[in-house]
Amino acid sequence: MTAKKARDIRVRRVYEEPAAADGDRVLVDRIWPRGLSKEAAALDEWCKDVAPSTGLRTWYGHDPGKFAEFGRRYRAELHGDATHKNALGHLREVAGERPLTLLTATRAQDISAAVVLKEELERR
Repeated sequence: MTAKKARDIRVRRVYEEPAAADGDRVLVDRIWPRGLSKEAAALDEWCKDVAPSTGLRTWYGHDPGKFAEFGRRYRAELHGDATHKNALGHLREVAGERPLTLLTATRAQDISAAVVLKEELERR
């Protein structure tokens, strides 16, 4: 019986310097980070289709008290419509082949959509 290799997925701020271990660097925010050039971001991809909807993001507002409910609603979005499903599937493929770094502009990474997304990608 062969053990399945754990996926190498991490979450970082897009404003941090790229690291050699990042693998594919994918911005997963719907909105481009303020004051950051495309060159400085050093992205492999901008996957805004996997980001929470504008309505959900606005409702949440990074309120720590709403994080659990935000996670539930965001997971429903990820599995609910074709656009989110396709983007999630694409990121699963990338994560299955090489290291993946999910980039976000938020300072509060521990209560971000990127953390919820990472958990979803690590499932299975």
